[in-house]
Amino acid sequence: ASLRSKIATTAGSMPQAGHGAGVEPRGPRPKPFFTPKKIIIYSVLVLFSFYFLFPLYVMVVTSFKTMPEIRFGNIFAFPGQINFDAWIKAWTSACTGLTCEGLSPGFWNSVKITIPSTIVSIFIAAANGYALVNWRFKGSEVFFAILIFGAFIPYQVFLYPLVMITRQLGIFGTLQAVILVHTVFGMPILTLLFRNYFASLPQELFKAARVDGAGFWRIFFEIMLPMSLPIFVVALILQVTGIWNDFLFGVVFAGTQNYPMTVQLNNIVNSAQGTPEYNVNMAATVLTGLVPLIIYFVSGKLFVRGVAAGAVKG
Repeated sequence: ASLRSKIATTAGSMPQAGHGAGVEPRGPRPKPFFTPKKIIIYSVLVLFSFYFLFPLYVMVVTSFKTMPEIRFGNIFAFPGQINFDAWIKAWTSACTGLTCEGLSPGFWNSVKITIPSTIVSIFIAAANGYALVNWRFKGSEVFFAILIFGAFIPYQVFLYPLVMITRQLGIFGTLQAVILVHTVFGMPILTLLFRNYFASLPQELFKAARVDGAGFWRIFFEIMLPMSLPIFVVALILQVTGIWNDFLFGVVFAGTQNYPMTVQLNNIVNSAQGTPEYNVNMAATVLTGLVPLIIYFVSGKLFVRGVAAGAVKG
């Protein structure tokens, strides 16, 4: 009987349904997804996306059309039938001057230029940024200021001195000359990025490694590099995009037998022989831009993270 009375008393003390109707829920009120601010932001983003993607759309659809369809059809319309002849000709047999071998030789020249230039410039810039942050030497700030100042001087100012230097070295008109020039011009801005990124890392890690007896290269390879993937992705995208899309250094330093893809694309588009083949030109343009686009889309998130981390401290 006593147990039943306790249960009855407890049940009577519990709030009944409807008694707490006047009590407001705690916590922040949920915000609606479609707010005026979000609508404006997304509308602007969509507008700019169409603005930048529309030329790409025109290039792609034109590359799959035949020349009669291009002449008498709508430039914005889908091709009546997908045709890969323009792509095949752009890659294998389009005339790029005196030869008609397509873009394939230029592609491999660009690969031979881009890979060593990217690897060497990123490695040297990473070592420079690491040394400027953790191994300060007398005059390091002056050295860094001169290095950054050189990044803002137009490339055209250095063309003639670089032509004379590469000629004296015996590499003018070769791929080695283009690799050397891209490596030198890539180091200033990459050094700035790596310096800022390494400055944002905890100094306690470096000091602890020094206490344990680790030297310059051991700390660099075993501690700094494993923590620096985002900034390496940023450097990779910047260098690959800049080197792959370069026209000036390729046309000046490479020589006619070593022209990169961009120079050969220019020769295809501006060829004075015969009737302009717009589908071939568009296919060649898309082929030339594929490599930077693929690299950016694959590693876009790391690129944003690395840029944000490399711009925090100076």
